[in-house]
Formats: sequence, C-alpha cells, structure tokens
Amino acid sequence: MKLTVRVVVEPDAGEAGEVTTVGVASIERDELTAATIGLCLDEAKDLLAGVQEVMVTEQAARHLASIEQCSCGRRHRHKDMRSIVCRTLFGTIRVPSPRWLRCSCNPGGTKVFTPLAAVLPARSTPELVLVETELAARMSFRAATRVLERLCPLGRHVHAAEVHRHVARVADRLDGELGHEQYCFIEPVDEPLPRPDLPLVVTVDGGYVHSATQTSRRDGWFQAIVGTVSRNDGPTVRFGYVPTVDTHRRRRLFEHLQAQGMTPNQQVTFLTDGGDDVQDLTAFMNENSEHILDWFHITMRLTVLRQLARSLPTAATDPDDDHVVAADLAGDTDRSVERVKWLLWHGNVHRARQRLNDIRFDLQAFAADSKMLRLVDDFDRYLDHNSWAIPNYGERHRHGEPISSAPAEATVNAVIAKRMVKKQQMRWSPTGAHRMLQVRCRTLNRQLANDFQRWHPRLPADDERALAAA
Repeated sequence: MKLTVRVVVEPDAGEAGEVTTVGVASIERDELTAATIGLCLDEAKDLLAGVQEVMVTEQAARHLASIEQCSCGRRHRHKDMRSIVCRTLFGTIRVPSPRWLRCSCNPGGTKVFTPLAAVLPARSTPELVLVETELAARMSFRAATRVLERLCPLGRHVHAAEVHRHVARVADRLDGELGHEQYCFIEPVDEPLPRPDLPLVVTVDGGYVHSATQTSRRDGWFQAIVGTVSRNDGPTVRFGYVPTVDTHRRRRLFEHLQAQGMTPNQQVTFLTDGGDDVQDLTAFMNENSEHILDWFHITMRLTVLRQLARSLPTAATDPDDDHVVAADLAGDTDRSVERVKWLLWHGNVHRARQRLNDIRFDLQAFAADSKMLRLVDDFDRYLDHNSWAIPNYGERHRHGEPISSAPAEATVNAVIAKRMVKKQQMRWSPTGAHRMLQVRCRTLNRQLANDFQRWHPRLPADDERALAAA
C-alpha cells in the first residue's frame, strides 16, 4: 500500500486565483504488524512539518498580496527581498520577506519597512512559547527541550537558553500586569453591600532554594514564599514570590483575593507561621480579616521539645551533695510539654507560658541540657510574639473552621521542592527563582493558557483546544 498526502489550496469565494495542489508526504506499507499499523512518530512529524510549511508560506504570500497597495491606492515600491525565520510547534520555516519603501503619503517612521517582521516580531508563535513555558514549569529546561524535540517536528535543535529566555519574558509580563503597590487595601464603602459568601482562607508558608551565588555553607539558601487562596465553592489557587526580588507582593496577594471574589464585607482567614515577613504581607488586606497562628507550626516545635525531654536523664541529682532530687526528670518534663500543648489547643496562652516557665526553672536547677533550655526560651518568645493570633483551636476544629496551613505545606512541596529542590538538584538566582514561581503557579492553577489567550485574542482558548483534541 502506498499513501500519498497532498494539500489543496483554494482561493476564497469570489476571489481570483487557481487551485494548487502540493504533495507533502508519501507513506508505504507492506504487511500489517503491531509496529507498522498507522503512522509512526517520524512519519507524523514529517507530515505535520510538510503541511505547516505549505500553510505558512501560503499565509505569508496572501498577507503580502493584501497589503501590497498603500491606502492611497499606489503600490509600495520594492527595495529588496530577504527572509525571516518563523518558529512554530510544527516546523521552522524560512519565509520570503520583502522590504518595501514607505509611501510618500505616510512620511512618519523609517523609509524602509518589512511587513512580515511587523506581524511576527518575536519570530516564535505564541503557542510554541506557551508549550515551552508549561513544560519548563514542570521539568528542567533541558528536559523540556528533549520532550519538544522528540514529539514535535521543530526542524532544529532547541537550546535550553531559548526556553529559559521565553520563561523570563512570560514571567516579566505577568509581573508587569500587577497594579501599584499599596500599604493598605481597605477602602471605605458608603453603600450597603449584599450578604457575603463564606470566608476565604489564605495560607502562607516559606521554603528555601539553593542559591547560585553561594560563597559559604551559611548563605547557600534563600527564602521563597508560597501560599494558597481558597474558597468554599471554587478551586484553590497558588501564588509565590521571592521576598528580596518582588516589589509588589501585597498587590499580588490582593489581586488573587479579588480573583477569588473577595468583597469588602467578606471575612478572610489568614493562616501563617507567625513570621514578621508573612504578617506584613497579610496586614490591612481586608477589614473583616482574622489572623491565626498555624497549629502545625506549634505542634512541630512541641514535638521537638518532647523528643529532647525524653532524652533527659531519668533521675536528676543535686551537683552539691550528689543526692537525687528529681526521681523522673525526663518523664516530668515530657508531661509538662504535653500539658503546654493541651493548654495551647484550648487557647490558654497565659497558662501555657507559665508551664514553660516551670520547665525552664527545672532545667536551670538541675543543670540539664542547654539545647533544650534554649529551645524552651525560643518557643516562649514565639508565643509571646504571636499570642494575639492564638485562638481556641479545639473550638474552631469542632465547628469545622481551618486551624492549620497544611495546604501551604503541600504547596511548598508542589511549587518549590519538586521543581527546584528535591528532584531538580540545581541552584537558582533570586530573580530566576521568582520568575519560575510565577509561571509554575500559573501552570499549576491552569491559568497560563488563559493568559496567552488574553495577550493573543486569535489564539484558541484552553477549553477550545481541549474540545478540538477530543
């Protein structure tokens, strides 16, 4: 069997022109096996590349013919003929590109202009940039190029620097769409508002990324902040940024809240780890906001204290006369730490700090491990700094209200760890990491395709591409 594929180009209705037929592929088969049924990958790539070359060349010729005459009716004078490269998902095509002299009725601008260069300023189609960016958001730049070269008839070698450059441009464009930074986003409302929806829940946490400019072991990491904004009847969206790079972090969070339908009279619950940088991010976002210290971070610190308490000696002696003064120091300290956890679960910060003071007194009196004493002091200062954000966790839990930023912990793993730390052992600059966070969050939120459709209205929307594929 021999199969010949041809492309037939027909003029529009009422347009003068001839019907042309161009052969693009010829496929032969002899016997039927599991390996020879249908098209193989190389044949499909050659077929797509052939169709794409015919289509791009014909589109460029039709466009030039349509604008060959100036608005005054005179034809543009021809200067010379060159070619430009058009990079698409299905081939890299060199298109003949004439240069014309500008008509005297349009004196502004340069004397010579290239019409095709004005249509294709970036030389890469938006869909190619979209696919490259989405792949780079999920895997390394080099792996993204290998996937593209394997599956698409690009007709050239794709360098990782090209993908990196496209990711940077997309991320910078997303950042450029943010509004002006403000200290306070609460605005007075004079007119009555309708009944608000259920509260929005915002969880924020931080992760660490390997630094590309490491000079010592201590400064080998820098922090990245990620978070989630979720509502009761809608999807959860992720966001992220690098604090040392982002100058619109508060505006970024506010626009995510606006996108989730936040109204001025709607309650917003912020769950954070109590850090100063995170508290500055969430302050003055909403008049009806509540700030809660994440229960996960409290229990994480208490778990470390209990482990250290169990390593204490079972019997403490007085260093002056060597007689036993505490029969079970490890057990008593462990029970005291458990009591602190119970008090904090019920929101009794004052009693919890008193019990921590008792633990501190016992450790000082019996010359116990200085490491645990230091951690007890740190935890006491942590509670003192965040006492205003510690509610009755048990009551909130019984009423089904959020008490933990576990979604943010999962977001740190999904956004930062999987792409930049765990599986991808690479080092980043703060600017590069910030750009990657933007495109990765938009990709995981399934919003990047909609962004490209907004930038290029003639590009099919994401749901239209899915429908066409189905």
